[in-house]
Amino acid sequence: MDELGAQEAAVFALIKDNPFIGQQEIADALGLARSTVAAHIAQLVQKGYLLGRGYMLPQPSRAVLIGGAVFDRKYRARQAIVLETSNPVDGMRSFGGVARNVAENLSLLGTPTSFISIIGNDEAGAALLAHLRDRGIDVSQVVVTDERPTAEYAAILDPAGDLVVGLADMGIFDLFQPGYLDRAWSHLASASLVFADCNLPAETLQHLIQRRRSARFRLAIDAVSTHKVVRLPEDLTGIDLLFMNIDEANARLSRRGAASLQDAAEAARLLCDAGAGEVVVTMGARGIAVAGTDAVRTASAVPADPRDMTGAGDAMIAGTLHGLMAGQDSFAAAGIGALLGALTTESAASVHPDLSPRFLEANLHRLAEHKG
Repeated sequence: MDELGAQEAAVFALIKDNPFIGQQEIADALGLARSTVAAHIAQLVQKGYLLGRGYMLPQPSRAVLIGGAVFDRKYRARQAIVLETSNPVDGMRSFGGVARNVAENLSLLGTPTSFISIIGNDEAGAALLAHLRDRGIDVSQVVVTDERPTAEYAAILDPAGDLVVGLADMGIFDLFQPGYLDRAWSHLASASLVFADCNLPAETLQHLIQRRRSARFRLAIDAVSTHKVVRLPEDLTGIDLLFMNIDEANARLSRRGAASLQDAAEAARLLCDAGAGEVVVTMGARGIAVAGTDAVRTASAVPADPRDMTGAGDAMIAGTLHGLMAGQDSFAAAGIGALLGALTTESAASVHPDLSPRFLEANLHRLAEHKG
């Protein structure tokens, strides 16, 4: 509690001992005016030590994920696609969105997880929320609106499974303005880690980065795409951990780059120079680069027998965050992320259906063998 003043610490100690204590009781016990106690409690909420009314205490380790929640549809043609006519397909429906996928992975790994996004007041939005609740994820701060439908992505695939055309309706995320962060701030401030993706508008990302500077949580952000990376501010100060693939990094840095892991390391270093605390730059099957304030390290990808690459990058992020919350340094945590990403490619689903702490532990030997 180094960031608490003496009176704030005394007020917090009384509330921790008795969460039902009244403000006048606190004032009498400490010899303070009730208005002074109320001001200290407001600051404790702002700093994340309390969750608001009822003096609820936050869980010691909790992740909050903010960003995209998408209803995905895939249609795989049974034969060569013929334009301007009906084509027989096999359809599949699933849930996506970077932050949503990361949240589900983290929850399956046993991390207390909350998810914040905006969805439409429609069937797809209701299905998304129901699925997240079934996974044990807190969705109490999700915004439901009648202004736009739930975000949706439709992929038309040829018989080999290659993308022919992708259709994305993501306009609803433009409605997630900074005020929604302010409404949920005590929920964010009480977390140990907050992750956001660049599906959020630029002004909302900027607001989150600015407000994070007076909070205790660690902030991680993922670029999502080369088009959305421009939503990040020029000064990346305030972002503790930044995730990008090499194309996103090059787009952000306005550079061409080269197809090598060392080039990913250079891109990660440049992003640290721009203000990010630590940076993970991925290169798919080539591996990852992790940069901090004093070093840049690289690692080749964990070998896999891939079936579907969907969700692998999101799983990599989740594995890294899981490792960080377990106390690992960023490079070791990124190794866990690389393993989870490889495991996810071996499944047809965007989140591995067998994922659990035991499943991850049972596959750690692949990481050790890979390093060996």
